[in-house]
Amino acid sequence: MKEVLKNYSGILLLLLGIVIGSIIGIIAPQTVNYIKPLGDIFLNLLFVSVVPLVFFAVSNSIASLEQQSKFGKIMITMAFTFLFFILTAAIFTICAVYLFPVSGVSGSKELIEDVTSEESWGNRIVSFFTVGEFTQLFSRQNMLALLIFAFMTGFSARKAGEKGQSFRMFIASGYEVMKELLLLIMKAAPIGLGAYFAYQVATLGPQLFGFYAKPLGLYYIAGVIYFLLFFSIYAFMAGGINGVKNFWKNAIYPTATALSTCSSFATMPANLQAASKLGIPSQIFNIVIPIGTTLHKNGSSMSSIIKIYVAFMIIGRDFFDPMNLLLALGITVFVSIVAGGIPNGGYIGEMLMISVYKLPQEAIPAVMIIGTLVDPLATVLNAVGQLVASMFVNRFVKV
Repeated sequence: MKEVLKNYSGILLLLLGIVIGSIIGIIAPQTVNYIKPLGDIFLNLLFVSVVPLVFFAVSNSIASLEQQSKFGKIMITMAFTFLFFILTAAIFTICAVYLFPVSGVSGSKELIEDVTSEESWGNRIVSFFTVGEFTQLFSRQNMLALLIFAFMTGFSARKAGEKGQSFRMFIASGYEVMKELLLLIMKAAPIGLGAYFAYQVATLGPQLFGFYAKPLGLYYIAGVIYFLLFFSIYAFMAGGINGVKNFWKNAIYPTATALSTCSSFATMPANLQAASKLGIPSQIFNIVIPIGTTLHKNGSSMSSIIKIYVAFMIIGRDFFDPMNLLLALGITVFVSIVAGGIPNGGYIGEMLMISVYKLPQEAIPAVMIIGTLVDPLATVLNAVGQLVASMFVNRFVKV
């Protein structure tokens, strides 16, 4: 019990901060302007730390990949498997929010009026992928361009071989430093988000409680259905009826580990052990599970869609516009890849979302709160997804 409380202490403290902030927003709305700066300070610290962390994390993960037997074939199959799972989870969630819509917050549409852009779609597409100056890469407004640059840097560092060893050590060290910095900043999350929540409650009203409850309930219901139904389908595709039976027999331990630790990395040993019991060759699961723990996130895919949908409801825009849906799928793929291996990596999704959709800063705390509250189930979907992905890859690659 002590271990569980320790692992969930961050969520419990955040909930406490939200409750206190909500009470302040209800009983003393005249004070929120005095405590809102605490939320602004927290968000600003988060903004300036997450951008370099993205660069170091992505470039380091690419640069540190090593060659192994049949590595190319396994990697290609694994990449298609990850993409298929992530997009399936995202599309399933889009269908869920379409069939069970969440009502928007009244009066919130005005938040977006001052940030609408007259840019053509051609110019916006160019700005999504590239910037004109190197220094502009390290702006949260250009997160997508930074991701692409980080991928290219990682591949180049890996290709440089022995001559790039010092640089690879630099980006690996930079990743560790920025990871610790983000963990340090996130200790202030209960105060920062609590202050911002007080401001939201005071300005938008107690209706926020019902607004948050609906998408959270939708995520947990859809997540459980996805976990039981789609993982069974994937296991059946990989090994038939016996594959389904063996998967659920061996998935109990990783599931329990993910719930108790709230960490995909902590679940990795349990996944490796379960994969061995499933009879998957070590040449496959020793690649798929470690890399998948970083790059493959079913739960993050689903939460990304929910958070984008919630942000659109807050500002009163149409989430189901075809272009918005395509961008949501693209953002979800990037978030599912980048979020892995980064503590609180889901917050990067909010930065990318704000950048691509040109959303106001006011939408960030809401989606951060939802992202935190769905974390237990998201961790289960993320972690156990590596086990079924290993089965899936093994179905198409014979070692």
